[in-house]
Amino acid sequence: MPTMPTNLSDLVLIGGGHTHALVLNAWAGDPLPGVQLTLINPGPGAPYTGMLPGYIAGHYAREDLQIDLSRLCERAGARLVQGRAQGIDRAARMIDVPGHPPLRYDVAALDIGITSDIPSLPGYADHAQSAKPLGSYAAAWAGYLDRLRAGTADPRIAIIGGGVAGVELAMAMAFRLRDHAGAEVTVLEAAPNALPAVGRGARARLLRHMAGFGIAVRTNVRVVAVDADGVQLADGGRVAASLVLGAAGSRPQDWLRDTGLALSDGYVDVTPSLQSVSDPRIFAVGDCAHMVHAPRPKAGVYAVRQAPLLRQNLRAALGAGAFRAYHPQRDYLKLISLGDRSALADKWGLPLEGRWLWWLKDRIDARFMGQFR
Repeated sequence: MPTMPTNLSDLVLIGGGHTHALVLNAWAGDPLPGVQLTLINPGPGAPYTGMLPGYIAGHYAREDLQIDLSRLCERAGARLVQGRAQGIDRAARMIDVPGHPPLRYDVAALDIGITSDIPSLPGYADHAQSAKPLGSYAAAWAGYLDRLRAGTADPRIAIIGGGVAGVELAMAMAFRLRDHAGAEVTVLEAAPNALPAVGRGARARLLRHMAGFGIAVRTNVRVVAVDADGVQLADGGRVAASLVLGAAGSRPQDWLRDTGLALSDGYVDVTPSLQSVSDPRIFAVGDCAHMVHAPRPKAGVYAVRQAPLLRQNLRAALGAGAFRAYHPQRDYLKLISLGDRSALADKWGLPLEGRWLWWLKDRIDARFMGQFR
């Protein structure tokens, strides 16, 4: 694996994703002397993705799923720069954060996630909300509920995208709206079938649960525009909605294209050591990275399990220790919230469901968040 000079001092973490939060937490207990650690993030906190459906359904308060990055940085002796990185000058080793002076780095890591924006869809930017980034969706949901209570919105929601994320959020929103007369939740999927990433048995169970909530699932439909009253379909039809949510896949952050880093479909190509294949000073993890040696779908489980390896390899890049390779698992347990306090598990095509799985998921989430309390 690539070796690095030993006299480095500026380590910059770009983005407050789960991997970086775990690295900060570990750094607090075992800092590397002589290293200035900096985190760049748009705000002082970041939401934990695993608890978002529970928050949408009303099972958790907003603060329950918030990782306090400001406190993590304080514990780790790190500097927090509140802003959104927009570029990297690799020749000068500078990071552009609008509103701040350029930030120098010797080693940097990217954990900036993805977006589910659909910029090519007319009206989307003005009249729709993306499921990712999660922080803005959580805030938009709170605003929507306020408008419902004030009588300035109606309980009709359209979700663009029928994958696991869209379906899980559809059930969470339907559960939250269960006491509103005339509530309508519609999932719109362009493909012939919803839920292509889960096994046949899990798909059948999830579709039954959605039917139980009265959620309409429409496949083979293409959304061509969004406006203040809902969405317009390619066949000339319309779906009325006061809230339109985009959950149709994901795309990388646009500014990565200008870094000169090797990319696959806009995601940063990384080696087994999680370093960019074209620049060993830059690491990338989580959803913004593409593991060339072992491509995997975008899932939080990989981000969490990358954290110990990233921490060790950042230290190695700073001259302390050896590099290790990350070998991701091929499959993982998918725990999908069902709106109410129950969940469905899917692994190896064998689905299970029940309230005990919600309890298990809640324990896993509580254990994860407990690290940062």
